[in-house]
Amino acid sequence: MSPMVWGLVLTLAASALTAPARAEPPVTLSAMTWNVCTGTNSLCPLYRASAVELAENIGRHALGAPIEPGVIFLQEFCTGATGTLELWLERRTGRSWTIGSWGLTSHDGTPYACHPDRLGRPRGAQSIAVAVAGERAAFETHPLPAPPWYVARAAICATLSSVKVRACGTHLSVGSSYDDRQAGAPYRTRQIRRLLQVASRPGHRTIVGGDLNVAPPGSGYGGAAGRRAVAPAYRTYQECDQRGTRRTGRETRGGKKLDYLFAPKGSVRRCHVAQEVTVSDHKPVFMKVVL
Repeated sequence: MSPMVWGLVLTLAASALTAPARAEPPVTLSAMTWNVCTGTNSLCPLYRASAVELAENIGRHALGAPIEPGVIFLQEFCTGATGTLELWLERRTGRSWTIGSWGLTSHDGTPYACHPDRLGRPRGAQSIAVAVAGERAAFETHPLPAPPWYVARAAICATLSSVKVRACGTHLSVGSSYDDRQAGAPYRTRQIRRLLQVASRPGHRTIVGGDLNVAPPGSGYGGAAGRRAVAPAYRTYQECDQRGTRRTGRETRGGKKLDYLFAPKGSVRRCHVAQEVTVSDHKPVFMKVVL
């Protein structure tokens, strides 16, 4: 090999080593979060709903929305309805669905049970869940700091390896006298900090959703400590329904925004809050992103 050709080979090899990694192709994804209030609150219409009734209500609201989700975050769900919801979604959409769920436990380690359905049949534990359509998803459950006198808290993360997306859902402490009752929202502050840590994975794009039980930083309502607690999520991500630079959004429960969908900044293309839904005390939130 001539010196000139050898030099060219070395130059090309060096260029290949120093060239930046190719960016992942854009992925269009839609997500939904909804606290369905089925487990223990007798004031909610889905309280003591059967697994079939619960699956039908969740599925019809998801598939009938202006944004049809491929990722669904659920709170106050019941573990006993997981398989029924998965089957319902598969039959109605013609796509495969995978659901990861985690049942809450009480302070003594026993399951935090959903009340039985109207026929007295057990429904498992009150839970959080993440449902994913069409993609092979690996699910992980990450414990979150929680008051030792009440229920445990966690986040469920679904890793969609084929599109390099990580989707994490959660339901945080309430802030009432029986939960995160100390001044300054210490547990929700630590829960959100930990949530952001487990949601991030190198080489993956992240969406985060759930009932965070805090008011947005720019809302002017709710506890000031709660508004401060969620501020780091706004610094890291764009919230589906925030108004420009003002960190707020439409109400999702009782005149306040408590339910959130976060995605990388600049990725949100559309946000919908289903204000007409009355079968839960929370409104579903839908988001379309290009990641």
